[in-house]
Amino acid sequence: MSGTSYVIRGAQLLGGEAGDLYVNDGVFAEDAVRGAAVIDAAGLIALPGLVDLHTHLREPGREDAETVLTGTRAAAAGGFTAVHAMANTDPVADTAGVVEQVWRLGREAGYCDVRPVGAVTVGLKGERLAELGAMADSAARVRVFSDDGHCVSDAALMRRALEYVKAFGGVVAQHAQEPRLTEGAQMNEGELSGMLGLQGWPAVAEEAIIARDVLLAAHTGSRLHVCHLSTAGSVEIVRWAKSRGYPVTAEVTPHHLLLTEDLIQGYDPVYKVNPPLRSATDVEAVRAGLADGTIDAVATDHAPHPVEAKDCEWAVAAMGMLGLETAVSVVQRTMVETGLLDWAGVADRMSVRPARIGGLAEHGRSFEAGAPANVVLVDPAASRVVEPGALQSLSRNTPYAGMKLPGAVVATLLHGSATVLDGRVVER
Repeated sequence: MSGTSYVIRGAQLLGGEAGDLYVNDGVFAEDAVRGAAVIDAAGLIALPGLVDLHTHLREPGREDAETVLTGTRAAAAGGFTAVHAMANTDPVADTAGVVEQVWRLGREAGYCDVRPVGAVTVGLKGERLAELGAMADSAARVRVFSDDGHCVSDAALMRRALEYVKAFGGVVAQHAQEPRLTEGAQMNEGELSGMLGLQGWPAVAEEAIIARDVLLAAHTGSRLHVCHLSTAGSVEIVRWAKSRGYPVTAEVTPHHLLLTEDLIQGYDPVYKVNPPLRSATDVEAVRAGLADGTIDAVATDHAPHPVEAKDCEWAVAAMGMLGLETAVSVVQRTMVETGLLDWAGVADRMSVRPARIGGLAEHGRSFEAGAPANVVLVDPAASRVVEPGALQSLSRNTPYAGMKLPGAVVATLLHGSATVLDGRVVER
């Protein structure tokens, strides 16, 4: 998908010195090609195309909430050139056939590279391993496996999964939630949950699984990735594991970098999410963990839901929030404007490291000649009020509705082809 040739003029490369980028035949070039379209990037920051390790595209089975097409349009609008599509579809992505279907839908849509995540266990039931090898050998070349939405709580099964994926360089991405400690849980456990009369979700339910699994990763020598880490204790456990050289990586969501449990006082189900919004102390800790590299990546956990799944009472509402189209803005507010990360650090946490974890050789690359032209241009001086109706996603469950956020994605190029120009998704 080579598309038009471009000259990206005057962009601040990784937020540093201004320079020109030349794009031709899908890759970065040494010089401009005659007749190339010019993108005036003065004042814009050029980053390698963003990579999301944790996206729910819902197709097959829940096309009322999202499709691969609408989800990847949302991804492009957010500056992403690759997303990992989680396995909790219907049918579950636990066979080569289903992951290949999702992969092909992504190729047909053409808005970003879609890498399916394979289920660890059949039907996400936690009873027996899914067809890990067949999914790895399929056209989708699956390398990340997760039962996200469900924890692989059986230690022996988790060990076998880690041992199995090691053979082909895979990684198991764990949804860290001890099920017995979270039965009926509705929000973060603490003083506020008691005041609101909602069943508490203790931090230890996340931390106990992470502690167990980093030891299993060390024992097997296989790669563990911790999904949507959310507590101060979890950051400390991952920091300890990394200090010992264990093969462990971790991600944090934008909403856990910005939002706290205090928002739940109005019982608005838009703030109901798994893991739950935590305390201000936890938010401070995950920001620090992302800043010092303990947490490797920002991953959106983009979780679209139809209106009826959120427009209901808290207890029966679905868990999850939209995230793709607001991720870079939330990171700008929480990490850049606070001085915790510079834009080169944002590129590292939102592109370079996620691409490495997911095994995406064509993403998270530098702007050198010959490298795939996956790039996003961000206007850090812009701001916007989030309007759910203006989003590309098929769903509207954004927790940022009405909130003013900094920054805007002006252009996204996927393999040299524009998916977003002048802040608008390019129609195909």
